[in-house]
Amino acid sequence: MAGFRFLTATWGLRVLWRSHHIAEAEILTQTSKVPSNKAKSAMTQGLVFQRAFSDRSIFRNERRPTEFDKKILLWTGRFKKKEDIPPLLSIEVLKAAQNQLRIRICYIMIALTLLGCVAMVIFGKQAAKRGDTLLKRNAEKKAKWRDEGQLEQELSAGKTE
Repeated sequence: MAGFRFLTATWGLRVLWRSHHIAEAEILTQTSKVPSNKAKSAMTQGLVFQRAFSDRSIFRNERRPTEFDKKILLWTGRFKKKEDIPPLLSIEVLKAAQNQLRIRICYIMIALTLLGCVAMVIFGKQAAKRGDTLLKRNAEKKAKWRDEGQLEQELSAGKTE
């Protein structure tokens, strides 16, 4: 395993590259006028490898931001004006802005939940001081339904007679 290098590209492919073949190819090309097949294959592997990994723009994962993405970038403070946003942005910048916004929304929801809990405690204590309980409310509601039911029975009985 000492002769292998594992290089991971951004698209998730693992490239196995034997470094000693490239070094051997360089030595063979320097010592002889006509390189062997082994040296040629090692050189082409090395050239493909160098071409693939020397230009980092291949790995840049950019996309055009949508209008909603632009709003997110403005809300999170990444850019001051809509005109400042470039036409192509890396996904990392967009994901970071979305995560910041998601965290802010979570903080707002936590604050609103705590505010709602405090409000319910205050309203509950005020209702307890007035003597207004759920038992009383339910008893009044059921008495009202009973009275309405009796009135309907009397009216239906009066119509049949």
